[in-house]
Amino acid sequence: MRRGENIYKRKDGRWEGRYKKGYKTNGQIKYGYIYGKAFQEVRIKLYSLKAHYHTQQEIYGDACIPLEEWGKLWLQEIQKEVKPSTYSSYQYKLFNYVFPFIGHFYLNELNEEIGKRVVTEWFKRGLQLSTMQVILRVMNQCLSYAKEKNKVKENPFLSIKLPKASNKKIRSLTKKEQSNLEKMALKEKKDHGLPTYLALYTGLRIGEIAALQWSDIDFDRNLIHVNRTYQRIALSLKDQKTQLVIGSTKTDSGTRSIPMSKSLRRELLKHQRRAKGRFVFSTNNHPMEPRLLTYHFHQLRKKCGLEEIHFHQLRHTFATRCLEVQSDILSVSAMLGHASTKLTLDTYADSMMEQRIEDIYRMEIANRQHK
Repeated sequence: MRRGENIYKRKDGRWEGRYKKGYKTNGQIKYGYIYGKAFQEVRIKLYSLKAHYHTQQEIYGDACIPLEEWGKLWLQEIQKEVKPSTYSSYQYKLFNYVFPFIGHFYLNELNEEIGKRVVTEWFKRGLQLSTMQVILRVMNQCLSYAKEKNKVKENPFLSIKLPKASNKKIRSLTKKEQSNLEKMALKEKKDHGLPTYLALYTGLRIGEIAALQWSDIDFDRNLIHVNRTYQRIALSLKDQKTQLVIGSTKTDSGTRSIPMSKSLRRELLKHQRRAKGRFVFSTNNHPMEPRLLTYHFHQLRKKCGLEEIHFHQLRHTFATRCLEVQSDILSVSAMLGHASTKLTLDTYADSMMEQRIEDIYRMEIANRQHK
């Protein structure tokens, strides 16, 4: 029996009220239901629920699509537009740090408080602040796309602010440490130390070194052309967790040309005479895996007593040496493949202590001579 206002008498004797929550992905109406022993009881509850969801739809939109479902649709949408490594990173972060906590909420239920709730979970799990910032950016991209498609009226997570990460000081190798590392690198058997030497004189990332081909090196013009990277990315397949992929550089600015020093040119030519295949560093005619390059580096740095140095610091060292000889910041930024000179300045402003000490010493001498 029907009594109007979407209230029905059920066969079991109870009254059932139906209210509209919004719309599903396929455009069908998403209903909610309320039950009670008496008509008036259901009517009162139904009135408040209808008012609540009317307000909810006015403020947040009418998309009753679970965040997890929408996130998967968004990932499918962007898969062809981003690099495999980027897609893999987005997928991993959403499936591990977002969906398990708030994936069941509908898009038009999301608000700032729910966003703060998931951030609290990240803190409980001890995630680094930089990792949280990346996850929050991915969430905002996903929800901004929902707004673009008129699924929500506003992105409720844009107002969430994380504490600012403290800038970690980047330690470059001292000139003495670099000299010892270079000498040891050139003594290594099978040229296992050459990738380290190459990084010190070009600032290439480890994935860029792994993907380097002989056709990328112009020995006539003394240039190394960087246009691809080789890296291991996470997969969602059950039988295969990761996969090695050759892709384009990190950004458009990552595609660049770097001049070779005479010593680096000489060592690469020597290596070319012994090398096989099209990749500069290879195993069985395949590019050498980045983690194998890392292993060789760790063996090398231990011989030099550099226990706490990681491969990426070779890139910092290259940048520091360039800046120490008064290279202009635009050139250094271009060689590093940075998207802006601001990034270069922010990253390396505190890594030139040796140069600062030398500048103060020279200034002191000049002042004494003037007096």
